[in-house]
Amino acid sequence: MEKILYVEDDLSLIDGLKYTLESSGYSVDNARTVRQALALFKSNPYHLLLLDITLPDGSGFDICKEVRGISSVPIIFLTASDQEISVVKGLDMGGDDYITKPFKLNELLSRIKALLRRSAGFSKSEFWDANGIRVDLIERLVWKNGKLLSLPFVEYKLLCLFMRNPNHLLTRETILDSLWDGAGNYVDDNTLSVYIRRLRNKIEKTPNTPQYLLTERGIGYKWVVE
Repeated sequence: MEKILYVEDDLSLIDGLKYTLESSGYSVDNARTVRQALALFKSNPYHLLLLDITLPDGSGFDICKEVRGISSVPIIFLTASDQEISVVKGLDMGGDDYITKPFKLNELLSRIKALLRRSAGFSKSEFWDANGIRVDLIERLVWKNGKLLSLPFVEYKLLCLFMRNPNHLLTRETILDSLWDGAGNYVDDNTLSVYIRRLRNKIEKTPNTPQYLLTERGIGYKWVVE
């Protein structure tokens, strides 16, 4: 059974969503503070995190930052804030999805299923190496020149897609279909650009003049292997 850590302090929301998730076959733990969430995460294996942003002792961003230092577990932000700056911050900090309240339960369940399905699809017994980057496909860990990188799942999958297709131009449409199972309502071109920028910042020596992840303007991207 897949296990979810649901971080929310609003009692009016907790019981209803926890019941819905458990009725859909998930095991759910609830934390109401940053401190409690991190304690649970460090002592239990979770397949996915649902994070509210505003919490009594901090924010969901604090949890995301801490988790991304040790894990690439999928993270979805659930929040009442739909300001663009909050959405971008959530993605930049390592979130894989961002859903604003109020939301439709069926949509949330669909996104959870899609993210878990994509995550499970990357459990393979292989290592990949190229350009000083090493990927452990069992543990979903990535190193650059021997240093462990913190990559959320979407960035991790994006990197794997490029490493699986070295020196081959991938169109933006191909990338979007691969990342999001062809469901275009989950991402758009602007969001893809954010993920590309974030990935470059972590794997390139000089992100503004990339050496490995190159852009073909108006077409797509190419992972150049030396």
